[in-house]
Amino acid sequence: MQAEPDAEQAAGARPPGSRRFPSVTTDTARPEGSGRAVPGAVSTPARQWPMLSVLTATAVGLLATALGHPRIGTLVIGIALIAASVMRRLLPSVGMLAVRSRFTDMITYGLLGVAITLLALVIEPKPLLEVPFLEDAVRFTVR
Repeated sequence: MQAEPDAEQAAGARPPGSRRFPSVTTDTARPEGSGRAVPGAVSTPARQWPMLSVLTATAVGLLATALGHPRIGTLVIGIALIAASVMRRLLPSVGMLAVRSRFTDMITYGLLGVAITLLALVIEPKPLLEVPFLEDAVRFTVR
């Protein structure tokens, strides 16, 4: 006599040993970068060092900005995001630093990091980077 199927099999889930996709999914796939950056025997903060390093650098940048050094603060934040992009590209697993696919994370972190870094370089007074069309754009928009 054959045993009755359990509730999961009755709902259309994959039978044990089958290679076919289930007709009803019961779980979600893990994200691409969801592996641990360090083996499981190490404490959680040590396993998440890529994310913690980016967050720490961002906090330092925000603190510098709050203490009256906006150029230094935004430069640190921009460099932290560029470092996140580089880590996402080079490290096989980055823990919680992985949000979307590797390509999307690299482009997002990289573009935001470059934009914030450029912002830090053109902050007045005495900008470190002179962009000629910015002065014209400001002149025409502020009138």
